[in-house]
Amino acid sequence: MPVGFILDLDGVITDTAEYHFRAWKKLADEEGIPFTREDNEALRGVSRRESLRRLLKGREIDEATAEAWMERKNATYRALLAEMTERDLLPGARAFLESARAAGIKIGLASASRNAPDVIRSLGIGPLFDVLGDGYSVVRSKPAPDLFVWVAGGLGLPVTSCVVFEDAEAGVEAALSAGMACVGIGPVERVGRASLVCEGLHAITVAQAAALVTDPYREAAAD
Repeated sequence: MPVGFILDLDGVITDTAEYHFRAWKKLADEEGIPFTREDNEALRGVSRRESLRRLLKGREIDEATAEAWMERKNATYRALLAEMTERDLLPGARAFLESARAAGIKIGLASASRNAPDVIRSLGIGPLFDVLGDGYSVVRSKPAPDLFVWVAGGLGLPVTSCVVFEDAEAGVEAALSAGMACVGIGPVERVGRASLVCEGLHAITVAQAAALVTDPYREAAAD
Protein backbone atom coordinates (compact mmCIF):
# COMPACT_ATOMS: atom_id res chain seq x y z
CA MET A 1 0.00 0.00 0.00
CA PRO A 2 1.58 3.34 -1.04
CA VAL A 3 2.16 5.75 1.84
CA GLY A 4 2.67 9.51 1.85
CA PHE A 5 4.24 11.73 4.48
CA ILE A 6 3.14 15.38 4.44
CA LEU A 7 5.25 17.70 6.57
CA ASP A 8 4.78 21.23 7.79
CA LEU A 9 7.91 23.38 7.59
CA ASP A 10 8.31 25.60 10.64
CA GLY A 11 8.78 23.65 13.84
CA VAL A 12 8.99 20.32 11.99
CA ILE A 13 11.84 20.58 9.47
CA THR A 14 13.38 23.86 10.55
CA ASP A 15 12.55 26.62 13.01
CA THR A 16 12.06 30.06 11.54
CA ALA A 17 9.79 31.13 14.40
CA GLU A 18 12.43 33.58 15.64
CA TYR A 19 12.69 35.13 12.17
CA HIS A 20 8.91 35.47 11.97
CA PHE A 21 8.81 37.04 15.42
CA ARG A 22 11.53 39.56 14.60
CA ALA A 23 9.83 40.50 11.33
CA TRP A 24 6.37 40.94 12.87
CA LYS A 25 7.90 42.72 15.88
CA LYS A 26 9.66 45.24 13.61
CA LEU A 27 6.38 45.99 11.83
CA ALA A 28 4.43 46.22 15.09
CA ASP A 29 6.99 48.55 16.65
CA GLU A 30 6.98 50.80 13.60
CA GLU A 31 3.18 51.03 13.74
CA GLY A 32 2.90 51.39 17.51
CA ILE A 33 1.20 48.05 18.09
CA PRO A 34 2.13 46.08 21.23
CA PHE A 35 3.49 42.65 20.21
CA THR A 36 5.15 40.09 22.47
CA ARG A 37 6.60 36.61 22.09
CA GLU A 38 3.38 35.31 23.64
CA ASP A 39 1.42 37.10 20.91
CA ASN A 40 3.70 35.47 18.34
CA GLU A 41 2.71 31.99 19.56
CA ALA A 42 -0.84 32.67 18.36
CA LEU A 43 0.56 33.15 14.84
CA ARG A 44 2.04 29.66 14.68
CA GLY A 45 0.87 27.68 11.66
CA VAL A 46 -1.49 30.28 10.17
CA SER A 47 -1.28 32.35 6.99
CA ARG A 48 0.34 35.76 6.69
CA ARG A 49 -3.05 37.47 6.39
CA GLU A 50 -4.45 35.69 9.44
CA SER A 51 -1.25 36.51 11.31
CA LEU A 52 -1.75 40.19 10.51
CA ARG A 53 -5.37 40.01 11.64
CA ARG A 54 -4.29 38.56 14.98
CA LEU A 55 -1.47 41.07 15.36
CA LEU A 56 -3.94 43.94 14.84
CA LYS A 57 -6.12 42.72 17.76
CA GLY A 58 -9.23 44.37 16.35
CA ARG A 59 -7.56 47.45 14.92
CA GLU A 60 -9.06 48.35 11.52
CA ILE A 61 -6.92 49.07 8.45
CA ASP A 62 -7.90 49.21 4.79
CA GLU A 63 -6.94 46.58 2.23
CA ALA A 64 -4.18 48.63 0.61
CA THR A 65 -2.57 49.20 4.00
CA ALA A 66 -2.89 45.53 4.89
CA GLU A 67 -1.15 44.52 1.65
CA ALA A 68 1.62 47.03 2.23
CA TRP A 69 2.17 45.88 5.81
CA MET A 70 2.30 42.22 4.83
CA GLU A 71 4.85 43.05 2.14
CA ARG A 72 6.98 44.98 4.64
CA LYS A 73 6.90 42.06 7.05
CA ASN A 74 7.79 39.63 4.28
CA ALA A 75 10.70 41.76 3.08
CA THR A 76 12.15 41.78 6.59
CA TYR A 77 11.57 38.04 6.94
CA ARG A 78 13.20 37.21 3.60
CA ALA A 79 16.24 39.30 4.52
CA LEU A 80 16.60 37.26 7.71
CA LEU A 81 16.28 34.02 5.73
CA ALA A 82 19.04 34.97 3.30
CA GLU A 83 21.77 33.20 5.26
CA MET A 84 19.80 30.05 6.09
CA THR A 85 21.68 26.80 5.32
CA GLU A 86 21.47 23.06 6.00
CA ARG A 87 22.78 23.81 9.48
CA ASP A 88 19.33 25.22 10.25
CA LEU A 89 17.62 21.83 9.83
CA LEU A 90 16.11 20.56 13.07
CA PRO A 91 17.72 17.44 14.60
CA GLY A 92 16.97 14.28 12.66
CA ALA A 93 15.11 16.02 9.82
CA ARG A 94 17.39 15.03 6.94
CA ALA A 95 17.88 11.49 8.24
CA PHE A 96 14.12 11.00 8.60
CA LEU A 97 13.37 12.29 5.11
CA GLU A 98 16.12 10.16 3.56
CA SER A 99 14.88 7.07 5.41
CA ALA A 100 11.33 7.73 4.21
CA ARG A 101 12.46 8.00 0.59
CA ALA A 102 14.53 4.83 0.93
CA ALA A 103 11.38 3.07 2.16
CA GLY A 104 9.51 4.16 -0.96
CA ILE A 105 7.32 6.70 0.82
CA LYS A 106 6.18 9.77 -1.10
CA ILE A 107 6.96 13.05 0.61
CA GLY A 108 5.12 16.35 0.41
CA LEU A 109 5.46 19.74 2.06
CA ALA A 110 2.40 21.60 3.34
CA SER A 111 3.30 25.02 4.68
CA ALA A 112 1.18 28.14 4.99
CA SER A 113 4.30 30.17 4.15
CA ARG A 114 4.64 31.54 0.64
CA ASN A 115 8.40 31.45 1.16
CA ALA A 116 8.44 27.71 1.86
CA PRO A 117 9.96 26.56 -1.47
CA ASP A 118 12.83 29.05 -1.07
CA VAL A 119 13.46 27.84 2.48
CA ILE A 120 13.49 24.20 1.36
CA ARG A 121 16.07 25.03 -1.31
CA SER A 122 18.20 26.98 1.18
CA LEU A 123 18.14 23.98 3.50
CA GLY A 124 19.42 21.77 0.68
CA ILE A 125 16.58 19.25 0.86
CA GLY A 126 14.54 20.12 -2.22
CA PRO A 127 15.27 16.80 -4.01
CA LEU A 128 13.78 14.86 -1.09
CA PHE A 129 10.26 16.19 -1.79
CA ASP A 130 7.80 15.08 -4.45
CA VAL A 131 5.32 17.94 -3.94
CA LEU A 132 5.69 21.40 -2.41
CA GLY A 133 2.47 22.97 -1.11
CA ASP A 134 2.71 26.56 0.12
CA GLY A 135 0.67 29.68 0.75
CA TYR A 136 -0.03 30.05 -2.96
CA SER A 137 -1.41 26.52 -3.44
CA VAL A 138 -4.91 26.94 -2.01
CA VAL A 139 -7.28 29.74 -1.06
CA ARG A 140 -8.17 28.55 2.44
CA SER A 141 -5.23 28.04 4.77
CA LYS A 142 -5.00 25.96 7.94
CA PRO A 143 -7.06 25.10 10.00
CA ALA A 144 -8.98 24.36 6.78
CA PRO A 145 -7.89 20.96 5.40
CA ASP A 146 -7.45 22.24 1.83
CA LEU A 147 -3.64 22.37 1.72
CA PHE A 148 -3.20 18.82 3.00
CA VAL A 149 -5.80 17.53 0.54
CA TRP A 150 -4.06 19.44 -2.28
CA VAL A 151 -0.67 17.91 -1.44
CA ALA A 152 -2.16 14.41 -1.15
CA GLY A 153 -3.63 14.89 -4.61
CA GLY A 154 -0.23 15.95 -5.92
CA LEU A 155 1.25 12.78 -4.45
CA GLY A 156 -1.48 10.76 -6.15
CA LEU A 157 -2.65 9.31 -2.85
CA PRO A 158 -5.95 9.18 -0.95
CA VAL A 159 -6.01 11.11 2.31
CA THR A 160 -6.28 7.84 4.25
CA SER A 161 -2.81 6.83 3.00
CA CYS A 162 -1.12 10.01 4.26
CA VAL A 163 0.47 10.92 7.58
CA VAL A 164 0.80 14.61 8.44
CA PHE A 165 3.59 15.99 10.65
CA GLU A 166 2.56 19.21 12.41
CA ASP A 167 3.70 21.36 15.32
CA ALA A 168 0.76 23.77 15.37
CA GLU A 169 -2.73 23.33 16.77
CA ALA A 170 -4.21 24.76 13.57
CA GLY A 171 -2.24 22.24 11.52
CA VAL A 172 -3.34 19.28 13.62
CA GLU A 173 -6.94 20.42 13.28
CA ALA A 174 -6.49 20.72 9.51
CA ALA A 175 -5.01 17.22 9.24
CA LEU A 176 -7.81 15.65 11.27
CA SER A 177 -10.42 17.57 9.23
CA ALA A 178 -8.83 16.12 6.09
CA GLY A 179 -9.24 12.61 7.48
CA MET A 180 -5.50 12.08 7.80
CA ALA A 181 -3.42 10.51 10.53
CA CYS A 182 -1.24 13.10 12.26
CA VAL A 183 2.04 13.12 14.16
CA GLY A 184 2.04 16.08 16.52
CA ILE A 185 5.46 17.58 17.22
CA GLY A 186 5.69 19.55 20.42
CA PRO A 187 3.91 19.76 23.77
CA VAL A 188 0.72 17.80 24.38
CA GLU A 189 -1.16 20.95 25.35
CA ARG A 190 -0.62 22.23 21.80
CA VAL A 191 -0.72 19.10 19.60
CA GLY A 192 -2.38 16.59 21.91
CA ARG A 193 -5.23 15.84 19.49
CA ALA A 194 -2.77 14.27 17.05
CA SER A 195 -2.70 10.51 16.51
CA LEU A 196 0.83 10.37 17.96
CA VAL A 197 2.89 13.00 19.79
CA CYS A 198 6.69 13.23 19.85
CA GLU A 199 9.48 15.78 20.37
CA GLY A 200 10.61 15.89 16.77
CA LEU A 201 11.62 13.90 13.71
CA HIS A 202 14.64 12.65 15.63
CA ALA A 203 12.29 10.95 18.10
CA ILE A 204 10.23 8.86 15.67
CA THR A 205 11.03 6.23 13.05
CA VAL A 206 9.62 5.97 9.56
CA ALA A 207 8.04 2.64 10.53
CA GLN A 208 6.31 4.11 13.58
CA ALA A 209 4.85 6.95 11.53
CA ALA A 210 3.75 4.75 8.64
CA ALA A 211 2.15 2.39 11.15
CA LEU A 212 -0.59 4.98 11.57
CA VAL A 213 -1.96 4.07 8.14
CA THR A 214 -0.66 0.60 7.20
CA ASP A 215 -0.85 -2.80 8.88
CA PRO A 216 2.47 -4.09 7.54
CA TYR A 217 4.30 -1.16 9.08
CA ARG A 218 2.52 -1.74 12.37
CA GLU A 219 4.22 -5.12 12.54
CA ALA A 220 7.56 -3.58 11.61
CA ALA A 221 7.19 -0.91 14.29
CA ALA A 222 6.33 -3.51 16.92
CA ASP A 223 9.53 -5.41 16.11
